[in-house]
Amino acid sequence: MANRCAFLVYLEERESKGAIFMDHPDNFIIKSFKHNGRLHRIWMENRRVPRSVLAPAHAEMDLIVTVNSRTKIVEADGSVWFSRSPGVSFFLPGEWYNIVALVEPAGIRYYCNAASPPYVYGNVLTYIDYDLDMILTPGGDKHLVDQEEYERHKTSFHYSPAVEKKVQDGLQKLTDRIDKRLAPFEEEWVMNYYHWWKKEWGDSK
Repeated sequence: MANRCAFLVYLEERESKGAIFMDHPDNFIIKSFKHNGRLHRIWMENRRVPRSVLAPAHAEMDLIVTVNSRTKIVEADGSVWFSRSPGVSFFLPGEWYNIVALVEPAGIRYYCNAASPPYVYGNVLTYIDYDLDMILTPGGDKHLVDQEEYERHKTSFHYSPAVEKKVQDGLQKLTDRIDKRLAPFEEEWVMNYYHWWKKEWGDSK
């Protein structure tokens, strides 16, 4: 991550060629970085849903789906905490956003991150976090948050016009997907993946 520009070029090359991901049902470590190469956050335990369990439409999209609950989270400063709600995460190859469906008592809350396309090496998935977050409440309300953080980092981290366009185009595509309730904004499949996790891994927590 030291050479940020080279890494972004590499991501764009993977996006243009189409990413290829191996089916890996075991533990995944998810790492997010900031644009300047600084580590942002690590989710230590995430179980990848095998392709054989994916919804046909999700498999066709080459979605990477992971599930966690009470996973250990390490912040950039070394502090540690544990997630409170089970989370089903969706990573779409080539797209500049990812989606986390939080299974809460009131229903499914979707927390969507503006982010570079995912990159997988071994059992580690990484992406660059671009600050902006879209929250979809169980009641169907949308909220775009952290705009001040985005504007601050846009200046301090020197986001290029190309990156800004990728982020804004990604947000528009995400909004369209939410409004049309396209995959993976489907409560039935979020719960199917969560129940798969409980059956396969829940007893180990």
